[in-house]
Amino acid sequence: MEETQTLWQFMQQQSDKLWDQVLAHVGLTSISLFTAVLVGLPLGILIARCQKLAWIILGIAGILQTVPSIALLGFMIPLLGIGMLPAITALFLYALLPIIRNTYTGITGIDPAITESARGLGMTSRQILTRVEIPLALPVILAGIRTATVINVGVATLAAYIAAGGLGEFIFGGIALNNTNMILAGAIPAALLAILFDFLLSHLQQMNIRKSRLVAAALPALLLILSSCYLLPYSGSGLLGGFTPEFMGREDGYLGLKSKYGLAIPVVVISDAVMYKAAYEKKLDVISGYSTDGRLKAYDLVTLEDDQHIFPPYYAAPLVRTAVLKKYPGLQPVLEMLSGQIDDATMTELNYRTDVKKQAPEQVARDFLRSKGLLKPARSGHAGQIRIGSKIFGEQYTLAAMYKMLIEGYTDLQVVTKTGLGGTKICFDALTNGEIDLYPEYTGTGLLVILKPRPAELARVMGDRDKVFEYVKNEFSRQYQLQWLRPIGFNNAYALMMRRKQAQSFKLNTISDLKQYASNDNHRDRSGL
Repeated sequence: MEETQTLWQFMQQQSDKLWDQVLAHVGLTSISLFTAVLVGLPLGILIARCQKLAWIILGIAGILQTVPSIALLGFMIPLLGIGMLPAITALFLYALLPIIRNTYTGITGIDPAITESARGLGMTSRQILTRVEIPLALPVILAGIRTATVINVGVATLAAYIAAGGLGEFIFGGIALNNTNMILAGAIPAALLAILFDFLLSHLQQMNIRKSRLVAAALPALLLILSSCYLLPYSGSGLLGGFTPEFMGREDGYLGLKSKYGLAIPVVVISDAVMYKAAYEKKLDVISGYSTDGRLKAYDLVTLEDDQHIFPPYYAAPLVRTAVLKKYPGLQPVLEMLSGQIDDATMTELNYRTDVKKQAPEQVARDFLRSKGLLKPARSGHAGQIRIGSKIFGEQYTLAAMYKMLIEGYTDLQVVTKTGLGGTKICFDALTNGEIDLYPEYTGTGLLVILKPRPAELARVMGDRDKVFEYVKNEFSRQYQLQWLRPIGFNNAYALMMRRKQAQSFKLNTISDLKQYASNDNHRDRSGL
């Protein structure tokens, strides 16, 4: 096992990347907040003047606030693509409600006698607004901006899912890689940013009216300066890679591409849920995909040969708690009914049905088992309960559904599925903590993400399917009391992918070809391919 790295050591090692993420996070928050103030403040004033509109505008802003943030980002992608624009738009919508509501509340809460006195002195409506109402309502308005800021700092972590940067890159990468230091390296700065912004705005809120008016007048300029922290880095050109948070932190991923291939291209972090489509729509040139993913076929992508062998075997197999296998001796033979039944081409086709044709994983699983003569009606389920987990992508949902149908058809056990648990860390922790009993895992992930062997041990087993399986099987049993059962048959390895037309045009067949092409200045002209 590798020596344990402290959080401080990790943050020092990743200081450049961490600083870039902090700047991006500040920029995302600042741009969205600035636009929300520009829109929300006039809307708050409008509904304070015309209160018949208040319930409509506040109602719409309230509905937007209730939409889950990840869903809102998902709605933005078909309209605005990936990157900063959909992320900023989603954050802007989240920030509207507290700003509109507090502006409305602050102005309508002013004693009518004060405004009547101002009108009696001959002030116009504009003068009353700017010299009386806004100054008096400013503490309440600032409280709304303060709330919107804290909300946006937290929600901005999700921007990493759509290649918009920010501290979510470390958080989601750490979850996928079972790396607590990486999670904390993203979560702690995000929390500190929220505390810092809240602290500064609270002091502004407590100032006297004259000072607070001066600072509030300078606030837009400050937000624009902070926004430039985010906008400036996005001016590059040339080949653009899009890699998942997990791929970015793995030795058999981006780290290996840099160290072994010397590949150096601009890269954004993106969720695999939108990565393939982004490549197809020419927003990305190179992506980190999975060799059995059905979207390869759907989006006409090709894989580049790993000619220097940085990707280990990723054979799928059920990973089960040893105690469960001892308690239910008939479980292992049933689970291993899938062993050797699904090759790469078959899994690619099953994934195509779930990922592209949008067929339910349960239906895909049922059709496959029926085609193999393995489908049976569920039994009584009175002998006990098995909890099956899965990660959050289609292949795992399908495999979990297959195991559920097999267990319920061939034993008297009842199955509860807990699918969509996230990345490796969440599934593995749930398994070791006894919250689930099994889930489908991959030998390469077990080797590199969970066991993390020393370089000499890694070199001994790396390129051999059987050696990798025996190593993870023995070490998981010894260290975690978990059992790897016989592999299902397919190898869902990592791969670099490009659009077929683009790869063929530039004669790119291997990752070494890509490295050579990327180092050539001619790659800056992407020719729209």
